[in-house]
Amino acid sequence: MTGPDGYKALADPTRRQILKLLREGDLPAGAIAEQFEMSWPSVSRHLSVLASAGLVHATRRGKQLVYSLTTSVLADIVTELADMARINQPQAKPRGHKARAATTTAGS
Repeated sequence: MTGPDGYKALADPTRRQILKLLREGDLPAGAIAEQFEMSWPSVSRHLSVLASAGLVHATRRGKQLVYSLTTSVLADIVTELADMARINQPQAKPRGHKARAATTTAGS
């Protein structure tokens, strides 16, 4: 199960936009910051929240921090949301379930 930090991180539109940028490939922190009209400390805080939630990973390359998307955490969140969407729906029965039951009843 994904922790609440993942959902909290996704709640902010700026952080979702950062994830969309990283979907195209790894980016240095400065290149990410250039995409937003906010201070560097604000962008840095958003990156920190995403990293704490496990949605991005930072790697130092020389003097730069390069961020990459962690797709496994996103996949976990999508799976949980899909499961929640099915909460009020009856669970699907395995295929052939009725056919076997009818055969058993007929053979008795």
